[in-house]
Amino acid sequence: MSERRDYDDRDGFIWFDGKLVPWREANIHVLTHALHYASSVFEGQRIYGGEVFRLTDHSRRLKRSAALLGMELPWSVEEIDAACREVVAANGMDDGYMRPLAWRGSEQMGVTALDVPAHLAIACWPWGAYFGEEAILKGLRLDISPWRRPAPYTAPTESKASGLYMICTLARLEAERKGYDDALMFDWRGQVAEGTGANVFFVKDGALHTPTPDCFLNGITRQTVMDLARRRGIEVVERAIWPEELEGFEQCFLTGSAAEVTPVNAVGPWRFEVGDLTRQLRKDYLDLVNRRLAND
Repeated sequence: MSERRDYDDRDGFIWFDGKLVPWREANIHVLTHALHYASSVFEGQRIYGGEVFRLTDHSRRLKRSAALLGMELPWSVEEIDAACREVVAANGMDDGYMRPLAWRGSEQMGVTALDVPAHLAIACWPWGAYFGEEAILKGLRLDISPWRRPAPYTAPTESKASGLYMICTLARLEAERKGYDDALMFDWRGQVAEGTGANVFFVKDGALHTPTPDCFLNGITRQTVMDLARRRGIEVVERAIWPEELEGFEQCFLTGSAAEVTPVNAVGPWRFEVGDLTRQLRKDYLDLVNRRLAND
């Protein structure tokens, strides 16, 4: 878990609508459309050795997320890539986290968003293990959230839209108040979906099982870990997973740009081993992002 710090009062530079500005000057008005109506999308991406991992995939998803909210970003994928690299260089960032954010501004107020231009900002900062180093060794304890991922016909669930994270914040807040590290969310059908900000995997009889991402993001880290597993000859099964199946799984872990690969030792009443397969895939992932993938 990252320590609490004021994110508005730091040294450094943020890319803001086409140029680098001092960190403390990257401000918006209180009547910004996104603040009132959640008309914003974002990316979370890791910097390793001064490079953003799978940068172009993130930039493409940002453009697609914006389009799903009816926002046309005036920057190309290549221009967003270049801006991200400019931010890394300006801040001298070797290892850290990057947050591109696109939003509708204060040019118009009201639910309508016709002809409201899109804005884009990109920031980065140092960020270690998202859940802390102890979680990597012992695994996370997850609560079962009462909040559910919405059906795709009720929200743009393929978009990394800020508004879709409101229930994630509520779920995480309630879980932490009860002494858990995070929460597992089900979907509107009652099937297992994901964590509050990360995808979930389970291990049974040497195979990986993970929910089909039909109402939540098919995470870039998720895709990477699935590819790494297949390289090792591990069977990967994407399917509907029901809560009553959890007691039959042996291992569990979360994946995400922030979470990377983090073991889970408990979900509600169910317990899991922080096992060899989970540890191996975490190592494979870290080797890959640090450009040290071993030749097996």
